[in-house]
Amino acid sequence: QVQVVESGGGVVQPGGSLRLSCEGSGIIFSLNDLDWYRQAPGKERDWIAGISSGGITFYAASVKGRFTISRDNAKNTVYLQMNSLKPEDTAHYYCRTRVYWGQGTQVTVSS
Repeated sequence: QVQVVESGGGVVQPGGSLRLSCEGSGIIFSLNDLDWYRQAPGKERDWIAGISSGGITFYAASVKGRFTISRDNAKNTVYLQMNSLKPEDTAHYYCRTRVYWGQGTQVTVSS
């Protein structure tokens, strides 16, 4: 059974940082592409970053230069390092690989 579990969300002040984790079981992340999405209240779920099985990374314009996606193959975990956070980054963050989604983790950026 495949499981994808996000963690690392929380409340942070503007300008702060958080690192989200997406841990997989029943699936090998290094053999698959993986993407991060986020959904703010009342808005659609938006793609924000991705990492291919070959390690190539992609970013939405809204987060490029502030967020970094990476993968630890030994831990079968993908990370999203988020720096210079803004109030508009407040959302529920999800990871997805193939058809498998996690339950997400909440990020709130507020002073």
